[in-house]
Amino acid sequence: MNYSIQHNVKGLIEYTEPKRWLWSIVLFFILIPLPVFYLYLQTENPWVLITPLLVSYLVLPMVDFLVGTDKNNPPEELVSQLEADPHYNRLLMLCIPAHFIALVAGAWLAGTQDLSWGFFIVFAAVMGIYSGSSINTAHEIGHKTTKRERFLSRLTLAVTGYGHFCIEHNLGHHRDVATPEDPASSRMGETIYRFALREIPGAAKRGWREETKRLQRRGLKVFSLDNHILQSYLMTLMLQGSLVIVFGWELIIFFLIHNLFAWLQLTSANYIEHYGLLRAKKSNGKYERCQPHHSWNANHYVSNLLLFQLQRHSDHHANASRSYQCLRSLEKLPELPTSYFGMYLLAYFPALWFRVMDKRLLAVPHINGDLAKVNMDPTKEAELRAKYA
Repeated sequence: MNYSIQHNVKGLIEYTEPKRWLWSIVLFFILIPLPVFYLYLQTENPWVLITPLLVSYLVLPMVDFLVGTDKNNPPEELVSQLEADPHYNRLLMLCIPAHFIALVAGAWLAGTQDLSWGFFIVFAAVMGIYSGSSINTAHEIGHKTTKRERFLSRLTLAVTGYGHFCIEHNLGHHRDVATPEDPASSRMGETIYRFALREIPGAAKRGWREETKRLQRRGLKVFSLDNHILQSYLMTLMLQGSLVIVFGWELIIFFLIHNLFAWLQLTSANYIEHYGLLRAKKSNGKYERCQPHHSWNANHYVSNLLLFQLQRHSDHHANASRSYQCLRSLEKLPELPTSYFGMYLLAYFPALWFRVMDKRLLAVPHINGDLAKVNMDPTKEAELRAKYA
């Protein structure tokens, strides 16, 4: 589809969005478990159920490497037209039932097939990793402004039981990002495992704190159906509880593992998105406004299609209300060496992560080796200063 405007100074500005229909592959990504389930039913080979892990952590990073990056940006004058095009929002809406379909199908397989406990646990983890993408869908919808879209975001979070995410993310993370006060911003020297123990409970506490303040400002009770977090939690209880009733008590264990691994996908994203980056504190004690260079960026073509350009994270934090199709590739940003899926795998091996990322962090132009401009793990500060001073 072509977008155009007659500009007073620049004349006719035209733009064709090259990825308009390619965005649809996100639906196939969400529903990858379905053909895997069919293959398992045909072969009865439980190793087939691990296939989605290979897709996420091996195939996608290789495809990203081969296809390369995308630095195409829509003209700023046409962003309002792209934002108003309903095609992109319709795709987001289609993702919601796709997440539910994948979850119900996985619960059916776990509850009705004769899997050993080992494969049952692994399968629950695999399903959780794939359901983690529902938090990304909820993230995109949750930045919209209408009550309907905000409700649909809470509904999508019911897939993983992470109902506090949107209010925590919008009112907490976007305010505190790239500061020591943010539990969702990782610090130099902090392993992903140490970060998870700080981020998951810290984000939940901040979400409840922000929702309590929102309700109190409106004179509403915290423990009521006006509470957006409780709304999402209740939807999780109805969804996952119904599946336990239908398919058996084993699904209690399935959902405990499933939900934990879905949360860890969000934790993995948070870990790599702001690692070590720090906003400067002004003389009045407040932090400078979040700039594009306070987020790690990645322009890999294929994975950005699958993640609604979440990897263009620098522009997202600088312009939080901007829709995924309009996020820009900017110059002179902290750049990740590979796409998110490859970075997740790297992060799970801390020694390799530090070897790759610490020097890259110190080479970021606005840091230029100055440890005073880095968000450091206080327990590792002496060690890092001795190593990099």
